[in-house]
Amino acid sequence: MSSIEIRDSKDYRDSKEIIDDKETRDVKGRYRKDLQVANVQRTNEKLKDEDACNRKKDVLKNHSPEELVSIFDNLGIKKFRAKQVYGWVMKNISDFDEMNNIPKTLRETLKDKFDIGNLKVLVKRSSKVDSSSKYLFELMDGETVESVAMEYEDRLTVCVSSQVGCKMGCSFCASTIGGLIRNLEPWEILDQVLKIQYDLNKRVSNIVMMGSGEPLDNYDNVLKFLKLANHKDGLNIGYRHFTISTCGVVPKIYKLADEKIPINLALSLHSPFDEERKDIMPIARAYSIEENITACKYFVSVTNRRVTFEYSLIDGVNSSDKHAEALARLLRGILCHVNIIPINSVKESGYKRPSKGYIYRFKDRLTKLGINATIRESMGSDIEGACGQLRRSMTNK
Repeated sequence: MSSIEIRDSKDYRDSKEIIDDKETRDVKGRYRKDLQVANVQRTNEKLKDEDACNRKKDVLKNHSPEELVSIFDNLGIKKFRAKQVYGWVMKNISDFDEMNNIPKTLRETLKDKFDIGNLKVLVKRSSKVDSSSKYLFELMDGETVESVAMEYEDRLTVCVSSQVGCKMGCSFCASTIGGLIRNLEPWEILDQVLKIQYDLNKRVSNIVMMGSGEPLDNYDNVLKFLKLANHKDGLNIGYRHFTISTCGVVPKIYKLADEKIPINLALSLHSPFDEERKDIMPIARAYSIEENITACKYFVSVTNRRVTFEYSLIDGVNSSDKHAEALARLLRGILCHVNIIPINSVKESGYKRPSKGYIYRFKDRLTKLGINATIRESMGSDIEGACGQLRRSMTNK
C-alpha cells in the first residue's frame, strides 16, 4: 500500500496529490475496520478485567480433603499439597502466607484462585448469669448471622445458623421478622464452629442447628456442612452429636431419613392442635400435624434415633392442661422426648413467658401421662440469646 495519510474529508478535498478514488476508499475502509477491531479488543479486555474483579473465588473451606485433591490435580498442583492446605485451613488461619510449609509460588497461585473463607466476629457477648456466649458474625458480603456457645462441664455445644434471616414466619421467632435474605454456604456454617472453637480454645463436641433459618430449607448446603464437620481430618464430630431442628418441612424429613446418617432430629411442634399451630407457625398450613408425626415415625424407623419434639411454652396460648393431655395422646408410642422451652420474650410478637409454676405443672402433667419431658434451661437471657435477637437489635441501630 502507498504511504497515504488519511485526513478528514476537507483535507482530502484540498490535497494537490492525485489519488485514485478507489484507493482512497480502500485505505479509509481498512482504517475504519482496524479501528473497529481495536475497539472490540479494548472492550473485551475491559470486560475481562471487570469479570476478574467481580468473579467469586472458590472457598477452600467449602471442600473436603478429597475434593481439594481433585481440584488441585486439575490445576496441576501435586496432590499431597491438598492435605497440607486443608490442615492449615482447619487451623483457622486468615492469610495464605501463614502456610509456612507451602512454597511461595504455590501460595501466590492459591491467592489468585481461592479464598480461605473467614467470618468476622462483629460482636461477642458473654453471659453473666450462665456459661453461654453469643456471637454476631459478619459474612464476606456484609450480611450477619448469629451463633451461641454453651459451655458445660463435660462438653461445648454450639448453636449455629443455617440462613441469613428466615422465611418460615414463626410468630415467636425474631430471626424471621425481616424475612429470608439468603442461604448460607457450607463453609459459612462450618466457620461459625471454627471461630468459636478458636476463640474459646476448647473443642466443640456438639452442634445444634437451631439458630437463624430453617435448615431443611437449605438442605444441600446443610448436608454438606454435616459431612465437612464430621470429616476425620476436620472437626471430626460424630454424627450422633448433631441435632437438626425443623419447623416441619415434611418432604425433607423423609429425604433426611433416607440419607441414613445417624443424626438427631428435633421437630418444632408448639401445639397439638392444627388450627392453633397454624396461627403460631404458618408452615402448618402446608403440612398438618398428622403428616409431621408420620414423617417423624418414618425417621425413627430408618435411623433408630429418638426424635425430640420442641414445645415453646407461651403464656395463655399453649400452656394449659388440655394442651398437655392432647400432646401426650399425640406422641404416645413414639420413640421421642419433649423439650419444653419457656418462650423468650420478643417485643414484636407480644408473647409472654409463663410463670415458673405453670412451666413445671405442664412438664409434670406430661410425665404423669407417660411422656418423657424436660424443661430446657434458658441460657443467654441477658445477652439476647434467642435466635435472631442480637442480629435484629444490631440491625435496628
